[in-house]
Amino acid sequence: MGTRNRAKFGAGVVTAGTVALTVVLGGCAGGGGGTGAARAESPSDGKTASATPASARTSAEPSPSKSYALSEAPQTIPSVRDFTAARGPGWRPAGGRVVIGDEKLSDEGKLIADELKLKYAGKVRAGAGDVELALGGSGNQESYTMTVQDGRVRIVGPGDAGVFYGTRTLKQEVHGGGTAPEGVVKDAPAKPQRGFMVDIARKHYTAGWIKDRIREIGDLKYNQFGLHFSDDQAFRIQSDSHPEIVSPDHLTKAQVREIVSLAAERHITVIPEIDSPGHLGAVIAAHPELQLRNTAGAATRGAVDISNPESAKIVDDLLREYAPLFPGAFWHLGGDEYQALTVKNPEASFPQLAAAAKKKYGANATVADLTTGWLNDRVATMKPFNRSLKAWNDGFFRGGVVKADKSLEVAYWTGKEIGARPPEEYLAEGRKMTNYNDEYLYYVLGQPNDFVYPTGQRIYESWTPLVVRGTTPVPAKYDSQILGGTFAVWSDLANSQTQAQVAQGIRMPLAATIQKLWYPGKPPLTWPQFVALANRLGS
Repeated sequence: MGTRNRAKFGAGVVTAGTVALTVVLGGCAGGGGGTGAARAESPSDGKTASATPASARTSAEPSPSKSYALSEAPQTIPSVRDFTAARGPGWRPAGGRVVIGDEKLSDEGKLIADELKLKYAGKVRAGAGDVELALGGSGNQESYTMTVQDGRVRIVGPGDAGVFYGTRTLKQEVHGGGTAPEGVVKDAPAKPQRGFMVDIARKHYTAGWIKDRIREIGDLKYNQFGLHFSDDQAFRIQSDSHPEIVSPDHLTKAQVREIVSLAAERHITVIPEIDSPGHLGAVIAAHPELQLRNTAGAATRGAVDISNPESAKIVDDLLREYAPLFPGAFWHLGGDEYQALTVKNPEASFPQLAAAAKKKYGANATVADLTTGWLNDRVATMKPFNRSLKAWNDGFFRGGVVKADKSLEVAYWTGKEIGARPPEEYLAEGRKMTNYNDEYLYYVLGQPNDFVYPTGQRIYESWTPLVVRGTTPVPAKYDSQILGGTFAVWSDLANSQTQAQVAQGIRMPLAATIQKLWYPGKPPLTWPQFVALANRLGS
């Protein structure tokens, strides 16, 4: 990939079921799938047949014979979508090289060579024992085919993202001295958006911790990393346009560039979020004149007065400043929990908002219309930067004279908030949606407001991308409109866990979430088998 920006690769679209299963990936104890015949002919311990070290093989070595058992599907997280078994020794990283068929794959080649302690040879002809990376074919840019045959590995895909995911599969196969099984893997994600988000506003996370998480989710084939860096408690990234709002503990722009670069190398888009018009307490602390107040003069927590043009100006200043810092395809505008709309009569409590709404949108406009208009204005601010924009579901409202911009993707997190609409309402309108279901995918520090730490087992056994709200799935006809999901860490009670405790607590939920976003249908392994696999790969 060289110096190209790869942050946009998460934008590709693929729907579940684009790769048909030709091998039953069963959840048999100790095994990794394969056909029934494959399991019957495999060694009794369920492992791939022992392989001849690559260093002892030559290009003249005879083709595999019936002395080798039929291979079994690899056990990886997430599971591969399709595996065609074969007879042969498989492959181990012993003495081979990594070669590439296109200079665009140099980053992928160098990374896997370093990880497997192989020599990176660049663009040369593959030989015995080598791993070859190549571009080829058409279709989903995140798909790949990996062939293990005659002591070699060949990974080919239409785009470098897919080739990268093939190297992640290979890395897991040979982890701890394992063998990549003889045969062909054909793989692609069920969902195009596979995200992990961290609230770094309420709790400061170091750049090193964030980089470690990016490496972790990259190996799991996630392709989005969300940074919620502005909220009532703090503003956590250096600002040149408004340095007065930045909290003492923050990321420098240099650190952010390193994070974005590391993510791009792993085909992960970093998605920033400056939430507005609520959750702007850190901005208000430096600019109290922007705070929303009711008729009694009481301040509304975290909310700016959206009838004041200066409120829009400061948010737009920040959006324009950070757009070049985060060059990826996506941006999150927030839009949730504007407290002006939680009172019984917003127009009576906030007459300045009511007056601004009528002036801008006509006599029938309400405070909700003005709030929708605020969100649409931020869409207009971001238009020159060509981003796909997200907003929280409770930033969309029923009725009114102003409709949310049709391009906005719904980030659906809850059905508990005032004004929240069931997901079917958005989907019936034809909107695209990502699943942040707070019932399963919210890891909230300190467990306030009846939140409980999600377990990987519950996600693995009960959640699917169609389960957007609560525990009931939306109709399957909407599957193509649900672009994926995001597991989110919220730092409400920041001191409840250390960074290390958070990392440990989210390890299995992250593994379970990616399994359900990549592989449609029932997972091949039982939960105990999945945990054992995760523990082995993490050792």
